Amino acid sequence: MVSFGRSMKDGNNAVEDPPGRKSAFQVGLIGCAIQASGSPRLHMEEGKRLDLELDYKLLDLDQEPEGADALERVLKGAQTAGYGGVNVTHPCKQRVIAYLDELSEGARTVGAVNTVVFKEGRRIGHNTDWFGFFEGFRRDLPDVRSQVVTQLGAGGAGSAVAYAALQLGAGVLNILDTDRDKATALCERLSTRFPGRIQVISDLEASVAKSDGLINTTPVGMAKYPGLPLPAHLLRSSLWVAEIVYFPLETALLKTARATGCRTMDGVSMVVSQAAESFFLFTGIRPDAERMLQWFHENIRT
Repeated sequence: MVSFGRSMKDGNNAVEDPPGRKSAFQVGLIGCAIQASGSPRLHMEEGKRLDLELDYKLLDLDQEPEGADALERVLKGAQTAGYGGVNVTHPCKQRVIAYLDELSEGARTVGAVNTVVFKEGRRIGHNTDWFGFFEGFRRDLPDVRSQVVTQLGAGGAGSAVAYAALQLGAGVLNILDTDRDKATALCERLSTRFPGRIQVISDLEASVAKSDGLINTTPVGMAKYPGLPLPAHLLRSSLWVAEIVYFPLETALLKTARATGCRTMDGVSMVVSQAAESFFLFTGIRPDAERMLQWFHENIRT
């Protein structure tokens, strides 16, 4: 069962403490298969650099008898325990919306939440994933062609990445998901903002063949879900490949893509950029995202 640890005085905003005392924040991560996550160390190290007493707990739904169905109970437990907020990951980024009081504009547009802030008894959902992918892509693949892009996955992370890809200028974004209804819902939601630029596809081979880039937003490649999210023979050297899985850092997809000669983006830039934005939402204090990225590369072994 999840243990929530000690209750904190105020986790919603930066507060003025007595002289000589650090500001205290308790936050966490809710999801399945998260024991290998680097988020606790990443947040706590930046907190230390900013002279904040910040504790970050893993609230692993795999340790609950109900599994992912324990989401509401664990969310309520964190709020009751005095957490300032929680990050939310697979498979809860969409289902958590049912338990929230309010959504930010970005979360409402994307249709998924990866950051929940507890404030004045309310649960406010935000999405920092889209910003994380946006910044990571600009850093790692700044000059690639994106007239046609194929994206695998239309879940919570996929929704955010699709929004970011269109913001980055993808001419046409082809979405494939094993749940076609989920892909259709995503396309309908984003088509109001980006008409004619996003569509559901069923023929993966044909889509990849005419695409400039490929984005994997499925959990395939994570430690719990090893393997490739598509047949290796569909990759070619003229295709760029973006991955959002960051543990392990070199997924089977990235290893195969690099061996094929593809330009690639790993999941670290996205996860660090989204973490920096979440850190700000939790604490009200703007962290140093470049310092966080450097620390991650130097200290998180994936």
